Amino acid sequence: MSMGIIIMGLLVGFLVGLTGVGGAALLTPVLVLIGINPAIAVGTDLVYNSITKLFGSIQHWKQKTINMRLVKYLAIGSVPSAICAVGLLHLFDSFFNNQEEIIKHALGYVLILVALTTLVKTFMKDKFESNYIQRKPLEEKRTLTIAIGAVLGFIVGLTSIGSGSLFALAMLYLYKMRPSELVGTDIAHAFLLVTAAGIMHAGIGNVDYALMMNLLLGSIPGVILGSSLSAKFPAKPLRAVMSVIILMSGLKLIA
Repeated sequence: MSMGIIIMGLLVGFLVGLTGVGGAALLTPVLVLIGINPAIAVGTDLVYNSITKLFGSIQHWKQKTINMRLVKYLAIGSVPSAICAVGLLHLFDSFFNNQEEIIKHALGYVLILVALTTLVKTFMKDKFESNYIQRKPLEEKRTLTIAIGAVLGFIVGLTSIGSGSLFALAMLYLYKMRPSELVGTDIAHAFLLVTAAGIMHAGIGNVDYALMMNLLLGSIPGVILGSSLSAKFPAKPLRAVMSVIILMSGLKLIA
């Protein structure tokens, strides 16, 4: 089983490095579909993501490609909201004993949303350039930014999915940023968000540490390999194919 998980981590890491599509959207549904408890899949993926995003955040910090004010406003909304999502999930399980079903269906619907947003980001990126909202100063969009953080943070706390893809689309549309700054800000904020949600899931026993280590063993070389080959493959068709796979995973989970 452990070798199978390492190979899965290798494959997911390779696809993430190759296409830039979020790892959680690929990994969490696969874990659920092979029989891992949905709550364990979500909690383990959040802690796993926290470790991988830590290294990405350090790299972007060194490169000075993080908008710390935007990270702060997003986190003010997202971190408490993600914590509330995990707490409510645990509370529902205590009263109704249907945590697995809630997570499974939430995963399905969020995967469909992520697939659609990935397609929009891939093929309609130019449509988001230079709109009226982007030109407004960040301080004038503070309340909106915190609200977006709260809504999307709740989704991430519940499903582990969207800390990169959903927030990246919001930032692409709402804020005028260089591509490197958008990526760095997205990763830095995602690190804070998934760490907070991961700690909550770990506190209620929803993390399989052996599973997480095996995934890391596979995914780290996979990401390196995929990233090194990404320039040799056309990005748009690859992302479109991955979006369709994510969409099919979402439909399978809610069927």
